[in-house]
Amino acid sequence: MVKLVVAGATGLVGSKILETIDRKGIPFDELVLFSSKRSAGQEIEFQGQTYTVQELTEAATDGDFDYVLMSAGGETSKRFAPLFEQHGAIIIDNSSQWRMTEDVDLVVPEVNAPKFTRGIIANPNCSTIQSVVPLKPLQDKYGLKRVAYTTYQAVSGSGMQGKKDLADGAHGAEPKAYPHPIYNNVLPHIDVFLDNGYTKEEQKMIDETRKILNEPTLNVTATCVRVPVQDSHSVHINVTLDQPATVEEIQALFDADPRVVLVDNPANNEYPLAIHSTGRDEVFVGRIRKDDSLDNTFHLWVTSDNLLKGAALNAVQVLEQVLELKGE
Repeated sequence: MVKLVVAGATGLVGSKILETIDRKGIPFDELVLFSSKRSAGQEIEFQGQTYTVQELTEAATDGDFDYVLMSAGGETSKRFAPLFEQHGAIIIDNSSQWRMTEDVDLVVPEVNAPKFTRGIIANPNCSTIQSVVPLKPLQDKYGLKRVAYTTYQAVSGSGMQGKKDLADGAHGAEPKAYPHPIYNNVLPHIDVFLDNGYTKEEQKMIDETRKILNEPTLNVTATCVRVPVQDSHSVHINVTLDQPATVEEIQALFDADPRVVLVDNPANNEYPLAIHSTGRDEVFVGRIRKDDSLDNTFHLWVTSDNLLKGAALNAVQVLEQVLELKGE
């Protein structure tokens, strides 16, 4: 009997998690939905049943749960994930709280698998997820020397308020999610600034890439930018390989790899677009070209739905992976 929890069920990612569980036919015998006190009591229709969302409290974690998909923010996860863990559950957490904790697995199923050192498994940053998926085939075949990211991140990465800032900004409203208007603007600023001049979002991509790919000394850098797009992040990756490669060889590698979708025919204006990624599970890669300024270095353009592969879908795929590894 599988007893499944979705914590943060009324949020943007929580609702996507439920949709993905249904769409992918994840097996469970009992489902419990949790939220903050503010959202508790809401009713959610799911698979022909009406579920009343419960308030997440310390006492509620002792419910003999097997798996917890948590998307309720870092502070909530810091408080409640260890309690679920103490009571024997496996927690797949979508916040940034546990990602760089040494004994917590950071998992993208196309790239790596949990070692179950602890009962908490972390879901990586949305932009990191879609970036390491195409980097993994390159790592396996050619090896990696350096990775430089520039992201173009949709407002849905900031939740409901980010989407509202973009919509309301068209009518001159002051932003609430951002320090400056996002409508008709580009913000080179996601999360707080650190002492080294990078933002926390940029540092996340650097640290998480090294951890997921198991290359702690890999040279990685990042610039993360918010753009006035509703959904789907785009990432430019500049990657230097260990072994020689050609554009044609990299295209053939991606074309044969089921983990990515190659869209790379610029002569016909065919390349990955955010509007084509939205609502899709896949990671799209294209605009592959050689960087003539550096040896054995290539440009990639990668798009993916940040609420699906970047969050809800990856969490559900981790659950699938865990169920398979545990024979359930």
